[in-house]
Amino acid sequence: MRTRNAVARDYYGILGVGREASDDEIKRAYRKLARQFHPDVNPDPEAQEKFKDINAAYEVLSDDRKRQIVDLGGDPLAPGGGGAGGPGGPGGAGPFVGFQDIMDAFFGGAAGGSRGPRPRTRPGADAILRLELDLHETAFGVEAPITVDTAVLCTTCSGAGTAAGTHLATCEACGGRGEVQSVQRTFLGQVVSARPCTVCQGYGTTIPHPCPTCAGDGRVRTRRSLTVKIPAGVEDGMRIRLAQQGEVGPGGGTAGDLYVEIHERPHDVYSRKGDDLHCRVTVPMTAAALGTRLTIKTLDSEETVDVKAGTQPGSTLRLRARGVPHLRGTGRGDLYVHLDVRTPTKLDADQERMLRDFAKTRGEEVAELTKQGGFFSRMRDAFNGHA
Repeated sequence: MRTRNAVARDYYGILGVGREASDDEIKRAYRKLARQFHPDVNPDPEAQEKFKDINAAYEVLSDDRKRQIVDLGGDPLAPGGGGAGGPGGPGGAGPFVGFQDIMDAFFGGAAGGSRGPRPRTRPGADAILRLELDLHETAFGVEAPITVDTAVLCTTCSGAGTAAGTHLATCEACGGRGEVQSVQRTFLGQVVSARPCTVCQGYGTTIPHPCPTCAGDGRVRTRRSLTVKIPAGVEDGMRIRLAQQGEVGPGGGTAGDLYVEIHERPHDVYSRKGDDLHCRVTVPMTAAALGTRLTIKTLDSEETVDVKAGTQPGSTLRLRARGVPHLRGTGRGDLYVHLDVRTPTKLDADQERMLRDFAKTRGEEVAELTKQGGFFSRMRDAFNGHA
């Protein structure tokens, strides 16, 4: 019985092509041999074995990753990624290599999927800007000027990163692949490891003559002035997105987005809850008892509201549609006026006498509250269930 994979197979020799053969030449050689040794055409057992070798050779040489392994002296179809070669293989470092090399081979190197060269042109990052606004501005909207410091496209090289009249050059160290590969012998067999090329930093190209303005990055940092339109009804913490106004990417890549984060300054009168506004107004005890009129300055104008006679502390007046406009849709929130009834703390003799006389007419003498059956007695009976 034939012993397969005893040595690294010559896949180029199987197809009868040279190592510099193009993809088209490999394909034509495969089709020619496949027609000659196909089992339907040639039933000879030796022809069937030859047909298997032809298919294996085409499988390897038509795959760039596997072909690179062959060019490095390995055999991608050998057990354990094995094949022949001296100890350590081409570029090897002995019969055993570090654990990281083995992991690279299976998960990060050519045997686990070559990544190829890194693109020089990449999308830019998003940027965020804090914008402080007054309540009136967030309520009704405003066009606010902003200043941003971001990377923008280099106008000298238009993002290419090269000086005028020059171009990128293919990296001679990695041949434009962006990574350097080596075949090494390990206790698992022969493995292929790949690492980014240190000469071109994994790009596969170098910049012999960088742009003098951006030093090859394709972008420069600058300060720009923009105007952002703030819609009516925005709230504190909301973000407004300005498409492609963020950072331009390396190599002149598409700019990211700019997010303007709204921060609403505290108002000296109103507090805001959603689209509703709240304020507190202090009224004298006499005004709460007799009733009065208050003039409230809203976000739009001044409003006169009635305080009914006998208003109690903690009462609330509601002014409909005097709050903040709804961000989405029509209409507005409400304005709530919370009333604090102020009790006088200092009375002169005449004021105290009049207040006592008033209390007598209502049967609310202070002395009576402490008597049996008075206020405290009624409270005690209420707790004891005698009320």
